[in-house]
Amino acid sequence: MKELFDYIRKFGILSEAEEALIADGVQEMVIGKGEIFVEAGKVSQKIAFVKQGVFRSLYYNKQGDDFTRYFIYEGRFIGDFHGFADQLPAHEYIEAITDAVLLVIDLDHFKILEREIAIWPVLFARIHGFVAENKLKVASIMLNQDAKSRYIHFLNHYPGLANRVPQSMLASYLGITPSSFSRIRKNIS
Repeated sequence: MKELFDYIRKFGILSEAEEALIADGVQEMVIGKGEIFVEAGKVSQKIAFVKQGVFRSLYYNKQGDDFTRYFIYEGRFIGDFHGFADQLPAHEYIEAITDAVLLVIDLDHFKILEREIAIWPVLFARIHGFVAENKLKVASIMLNQDAKSRYIHFLNHYPGLANRVPQSMLASYLGITPSSFSRIRKNIS
């Protein structure tokens, strides 16, 4: 729980009583590799903080091919924030790519936090804004760099994550084929 509160404190200050109220409704959830946390087309009833594990956000094209949009790992929130808050269907999937442990806040507890903690809506908006800004930065990098540069950026900004992510998913994230990814990796080594 300490990791969760260390993260939240980056966005605002809570009293001990407010932290206790948050903790009262947080449930630890174990999720297995390959399990889906958010399903496209469905309304999310929970968000979570990643205590342990790696996830990916993905979508499928009309042919059924999957494309990795980004990775989420320890020390970050996951979920369809917009859909969760407004109770709208998600547009993407969030899948566990390793076994994972989450600290989950369900919608009912979230609504209690909105009512009982004056700063909670501001905190959540700041967290959501931070997540959205990071997604935009990643998207900008993905559009403006070649594949080798994108991979080098990934290695520099997410140290150790390449060893935890299947190569096919990393190639998908980089927007290249697995064989092109293998060539790039060999040239960088």
